[in-house]
Amino acid sequence: MSIKSKKASESFTIMNELVLPNDTNPLNNLMGGRLLHWMDIAAAISAQKHCNRIVVTASVDNVSFRHSIKLGDVITIEAKVTRSFNTSVEVHLVVWAQNIPSGSKEKSNEAYYTFVAIDQSGRTIPVPELIPETELEIKLFDGALRRRQLRLVLAGRMKASDATELKALFA
Repeated sequence: MSIKSKKASESFTIMNELVLPNDTNPLNNLMGGRLLHWMDIAAAISAQKHCNRIVVTASVDNVSFRHSIKLGDVITIEAKVTRSFNTSVEVHLVVWAQNIPSGSKEKSNEAYYTFVAIDQSGRTIPVPELIPETELEIKLFDGALRRRQLRLVLAGRMKASDATELKALFA
């Protein structure tokens, strides 16, 4: 069975959440774990749109927390598949925090999640090729192989000497 290629724009997902008291710590800041949970959901939706299959989280990396998100802020999570591999996809997420009364909006977080597509028996299955179109999509697509190799080296699943894309950065 052939798998149809997909444009990066087809996987784009936007998710909004209102930060409520149950989501915050004693300082009235959004708990990091709650944000990671919401990011996982948004990323999974994006990955499922691309794969047309159930996906499971394989890794979360490069999460940066730039500033705290306050009680009452509205967060917007943007998720988009950046590259597909054999049975996995990388998803890039950007989180915006908006204080509606003041009108302020700041980029709060960024991360990469990796998902693996599975069938009904839980076995991995091939995913569609990703076709980047915009300049940003091409940049994220090109960097995805280096990020993947770094993940695999750090997880002990690839020898550093085999990470050719990473080695090229230092040559």
